Amino acid sequence: MAFGGFDQRSGNQPMSEINTTPLVDVMLVLLVIFIITAPLLTHSIKLDLPNAQAPASAEKPETVTLSIDAKGALYWNNEPVADLPALVGRFDEAARRTPQPELHLRADRETRYQNIAEVMAAAQKSGIAKIGFVTDPKPAR
Repeated sequence: MAFGGFDQRSGNQPMSEINTTPLVDVMLVLLVIFIITAPLLTHSIKLDLPNAQAPASAEKPETVTLSIDAKGALYWNNEPVADLPALVGRFDEAARRTPQPELHLRADRETRYQNIAEVMAAAQKSGIAKIGFVTDPKPAR
């Protein structure tokens, strides 16, 4: 790092070298801060925790897949259902089971919303508490 010299030809041009003294000062301050705070981060408290056995998780409830095709035909676990009143009977039976099964509703893209709304209303009236919608993810481009 040249602060001066005997070469007078350069004139009064500004010095083009970076002054690293402030950078070193900041780095030393940060180093001291990290040296002081590092032991505080690793400080732990000795605890004597009790041992307990967690009960086995409840069985995962059965899932019922209800599919509706573009024409409005209903399928209960891939078995055709004649009409909405027959479906209501299956909903009533499923609502009485313990644990109550989850209803996974799959509908074709071209299905009218009215058909889906009627099925959801029938499931709600029967007492089905958990209804989920099954969709296909968009393909990655």
